[in-house]
Formats: sequence, structure tokens, C-alpha cells
Amino acid sequence: MRNWLSQIFSVAVYNLRTVPERKGAAIAAAVGIAGVVLVLVGVLSIAVGFRKAMTAAGSDDVALVLRGGAANEMSSGLSYDETRVISDSPGVARTAEGPLASAELFVIISLPKRTTGTDANVPLRGVQQSAYDVRGNIKMIQGRRFEPGRNEIIAGSGAAREFAGLDIGRKLRVGQNEWEVVGIFTADGGSAESEVWTDAAVLQPAYHRGNSFQVVYAKLASPKEFQNLTNSLASNPQLNVKAERQTDYNADQSTLITNLIKVIGGIIGTLMGFGAIFGALNTMFGAVAARTREISTLRALGFGAVPVVFSVLFESLALALIGGVFGAAVAYLYFNGMQTATMNFQTFSQIAFSFIVSPQLMALAILVAVIIGFFGGIFPAIRAARLPIAAGLREI
Repeated sequence: MRNWLSQIFSVAVYNLRTVPERKGAAIAAAVGIAGVVLVLVGVLSIAVGFRKAMTAAGSDDVALVLRGGAANEMSSGLSYDETRVISDSPGVARTAEGPLASAELFVIISLPKRTTGTDANVPLRGVQQSAYDVRGNIKMIQGRRFEPGRNEIIAGSGAAREFAGLDIGRKLRVGQNEWEVVGIFTADGGSAESEVWTDAAVLQPAYHRGNSFQVVYAKLASPKEFQNLTNSLASNPQLNVKAERQTDYNADQSTLITNLIKVIGGIIGTLMGFGAIFGALNTMFGAVAARTREISTLRALGFGAVPVVFSVLFESLALALIGGVFGAAVAYLYFNGMQTATMNFQTFSQIAFSFIVSPQLMALAILVAVIIGFFGGIFPAIRAARLPIAAGLREI
């Protein structure tokens, strides 16, 4: 066993020392694998970033109440009386001013993108003053909050970054009214940063919504109170509504786009992976052909077939690992933190987010590179082990 391991080590080291003699083919194989990793990481970092934007700011002690059967806020509808009953339900946290609940509207407006000038859908949310305390993570980074009863709006930092006209002091013509931008806010990187907020009481007449709303955001007295709230709403004959935790709702809203991106990334990665495998096969078959005499000489000196297989495979894996690490590093430097916006197909509005190259994604990419290296090296390695010793020695 010790002699067998010694043979593997000796032949593997010798193989690696001769790589510079085949540097052109070796670099081509490593670069091909790096390209696969770069593209795969780039595509999947979109899904990771989008999902984080949708779920980062969610909280287990915040619940959304929608009309029964509604898939999202856009398709929901609640009367004023229903929102009052929901706000006063057991399980909702209260302060001296009343229940910590915000009845809200959700409409879509069109704004031009800063980079291209093309119009895109942006969420405009009408909220009540308690919305800040209900969310608990809204921080003004420029300007101030809007004043109740006035045509004023505040923009999430992501929306302000991506869309023109959302600078403090600017006025926008939205619907039948003109609105002044008075503040920019953050929300711990969550989807609220892609929204524009205003007073619900002002938004209602601007969009002819009467005294209706679409959703109630409620702060729970504790996360355990969610079931108490759900039971109370279900048993109330005045209501036909459903409650969801904010974390669950946000995760569900991100499922469609993240799954779509993962499928696209998987298809692209698979196609490019096959190309990289063929490139590695070509490189390693060429290496074996160039070293026929060396391999036959080693076999004649007593080196077994298994050490030869492992030595060739080790070379292929080493090139793949180098390419994988290089591709992952470039992907991290280039993609991580890149800011963009994409369509949320659940609400048909834009969500601003940043690409995220997570450690798990980099590890997955390197694993893919190693798999490519394995399949690119295993067949040339077997061929090397099966070379007839006599045929190779005749070339000496």
C-alpha cells in the first residue's frame, strides 16, 4: 500500500512538472473552466440577490392580512371597516396611540430608468403613519418623512438609485396630482427600498379608491401571537381574509423569479460545462499522446496502472481547480454588489437589488469545476493506463 501511494505521488509530481511543456493546452483548459464558473456564478448571483432583497427585511412578528383567495397585494381588496376589525384583532401589538397596524394601498406608476430612459413599473404604496413602527426598519437617510394629508412622497434608496425623478425636491406628475419628493429611506436591504411611499389618505382619491385598501400590515405582540390572530380572523363572520407572516409572504413572492433564474443558470452552465469537458478531454488526451514513451517507460520500471490513472486524473483536477478558483474570484470581484433592477412577476413592478456572490455559491462553482475536471480527465487517464508497454517503448 505504501509503495502504491509512493508511486502515485511520484508520477503525479512528475506530471505537474511537465505541464509547462504543454502550457498552451493547459491554459486553454483552465480558462475554459474559469469561463463556465464565471457565467454560472454571475447568473446565480442574480437569484441570490433578488431573493435576499425580497426576504432580508421580513420579520416573524409582522403579519400581512389580505382578502381571502388573493395571491398578492395587487389582487386584494379590503373595506375601511374590515381594516378596523383586523387592526383591533387579538394578537396585534398596541401602544398608547392604538394598534400597531397600517392599512395600505399598492398601485403601480411608470418612471424612466436612469440608465436607459425607458419607462418601468414602480410600486407606489399608500401607508398610514403607523407603518414606520410596524416595519421597524425604515430609516430616513436623506430629507424627512412625508406629512399626512399632503402630496408628498418618500422613495426607497433602491428606487431612487434606479429611477429618474426621485431626487429630493423634485416634483412628479402621478395620476391626477403632482407629488413632491421629500425623503429617501432604507429598509435593511428589503423590497421596501424599491418602493415609493405616500399617505394612504392622499393616494385614495388620486386613484379613485374611495375608502378602500388592499392590505393590512400588523405588528404582532410576539411571533407566537400569529396563530391567535389567524384564529380570530377565521372565526369572525364579518371577514373573508387570510393572514401570512411577512417572512413567508416575501419568500413566496420571490419563488417564481428565483426558480426561473436558477433554471436558466442551470441550462447555461450545463451547456458550457459540456464544452469545458470536451476541452479538458482534448487537453488530457493530447497530454497522454505526447507522453506515450514516458508512461510506457514508467510501466516498464514497475509502476502500476492505477498510479498512472491517478496521476493523469490529478493533473486534470489541478487544472480544473485553478480555473475554478480563478473564475470564482473574478466573479466575486466583478459581480458581487453590482446593482440592478428586474421585474417581479407577482406584482409586475421593478425590484431594485444587488448581485450577491455568497460563499456557498463560490463553493458550488468550484465543485462544478472539479466535476468538469474529473470527467475531462478520467477517460484519458484510463487510456494512459491501457497503453501497451511494448508499443510505447518502440518510440524510444
